Amino acid sequence: MGQRGSLSQFQTYLANRLAGAGSQPAAGLLGVLCGEERWLLPLQDSGEVVPPPPLTAVPLTRAWFAGIANIRGDLYAVTDFSAFCGKEATPRSGSARLLLVGPRQGNNCALLVGRMLGLRNIADLTPTDSETPPHAWAGQTFTDKEGCFWRMLDVRQLMADEGFMSVGL
Repeated sequence: MGQRGSLSQFQTYLANRLAGAGSQPAAGLLGVLCGEERWLLPLQDSGEVVPPPPLTAVPLTRAWFAGIANIRGDLYAVTDFSAFCGKEATPRSGSARLLLVGPRQGNNCALLVGRMLGLRNIADLTPTDSETPPHAWAGQTFTDKEGCFWRMLDVRQLMADEGFMSVGL
């Protein structure tokens, strides 16, 4: 009898938690650090995050093109996102990660980022009035409660950018 009561209480508890989950805003953004810049990607546009494997250099490509990575038998074109933005190249430290953004867009491409900053909730961010974005893929800007500046990355626009897709010299 005690187990049946416990199961009933547990089911009630779960039902209440699930009902309450719909009323709470979800953390729908992924934060990454590229050089000194903080970027946000909508979770539906971001992909898997993996430690960078050894990259194979490709001759006659732009300086920001980091190379080709083999991820579980699939080849990914890797862009150093910080270098692509005109900043310093991403150090290949233990915190660097590959963000596999291409598969959702029909491309096998990945962004090399300096560090993952975790999930962010749009409700915790304040939109800022900043200059016109330098590129179509560099979206709205925000500040968080700590005063940090963030910029939204539009992955679909990035994949459509001719400069991003043209890695050859």
